[in-house]
Amino acid sequence: MSKGVGVDPTTGEAIGTDSADIEPSLLTITRTMAPRELPPSSKLLFGRHFSDHMLKIRWTEASGWDAPSIEPYAPLNILPSATVLHYAQAIFEGMKAYKHPTGTVTMFRPDMNMKRMNTSARRLALPTFNGNALIECMRQLIALERHWIPTEPGHSLYIRPTLIGTNGTLGVQPPTEALLFVICSPAGPYYPQGFKPVPLYGTTEYIRAAPGGTGAYKLAANYAPGVIAQKMAAKAGYAQNLWLHGPEHYLTEVGTMNLFVALKGEDGVTELVSPPLDGMILPGVTRDSVLTLARNHVSGKKRLPGLPDKLKVSERPITMGEVKTAAETGRLVELFGTGTACVVTPVEKIGYLGSDVVIPTGEDGMGPLSRPLWTELTGIQTGEIESEWNFVVTK
Repeated sequence: MSKGVGVDPTTGEAIGTDSADIEPSLLTITRTMAPRELPPSSKLLFGRHFSDHMLKIRWTEASGWDAPSIEPYAPLNILPSATVLHYAQAIFEGMKAYKHPTGTVTMFRPDMNMKRMNTSARRLALPTFNGNALIECMRQLIALERHWIPTEPGHSLYIRPTLIGTNGTLGVQPPTEALLFVICSPAGPYYPQGFKPVPLYGTTEYIRAAPGGTGAYKLAANYAPGVIAQKMAAKAGYAQNLWLHGPEHYLTEVGTMNLFVALKGEDGVTELVSPPLDGMILPGVTRDSVLTLARNHVSGKKRLPGLPDKLKVSERPITMGEVKTAAETGRLVELFGTGTACVVTPVEKIGYLGSDVVIPTGEDGMGPLSRPLWTELTGIQTGEIESEWNFVVTK
């Protein structure tokens, strides 16, 4: 391997090539001797079942990335002093693979996940990698596990790439050893009984992130502190919490999802608002996809049936005061969350400072913007609509 500086084709950023990067041509496959029975699709619960194999790639500071291997799904062997256990040196991604009616298997925009995963790795001083090389390794894992992808509508194979620091030395410092692994889990539809808008609790007691912090990165350490806020919301009778920030109560995220608000202007133009990527907001792949679809509609590149003819797309700060006023004056059109697991989640109300702000929803639980956006996105993911966003795993 040549030494010096190269360019990651996934991120476009310079990377050092003094040590070995991930090399898909070296991948080895060890098949399980005890394949498990596939769970009935009707019994699937998110994150409870895992496929027979996993991808593992070890890294050391001295030699870089080892040869990747696909092995039987099994416990990891790490030391009690591993840095991930003491200093939360861990990042992850969430992706999905879909089986089309033709039998073709695709992943949805995996390049975006690889770009974000490398960004997260740099934030924790974990090793970065060639995103396209990891995509190829995952392609071979998913091709091996393709029978684990349910064929029923709305089903998929959830893919969880994870990178952790593993060197067994105490002390806060960059890791000298790391492990990248990928596991797969068959997933059913997020709403098996049809769309049901969720009630949110506007959390003012805690914050998810702050300027200059780690809110824009997919770190494991960002998730555990949110559990107490989620429990508080559930105790108050709400399904999720809405993260607010600052004395102005700026909207940031919905639980672990990105956020969209639709407002009707006095000029008759509908504005689709998402909080800006200001360092506190996670740059979600579904968020980016929704913004792109909406902007393509506005520009005329691809009009989506059902979206308003007069539409404005904004990434700007928005406060609960603005949402509350819009609801009281009849200008609030809808509010919804977006994410890999749910795609789109409509909201029916927000508990805020002792009272509920009611959000309009349609008869089917969705709103006039979320419905056509969800239809287009899921059509792309399931292969009904052709798109460059689909990465072919196998035909």
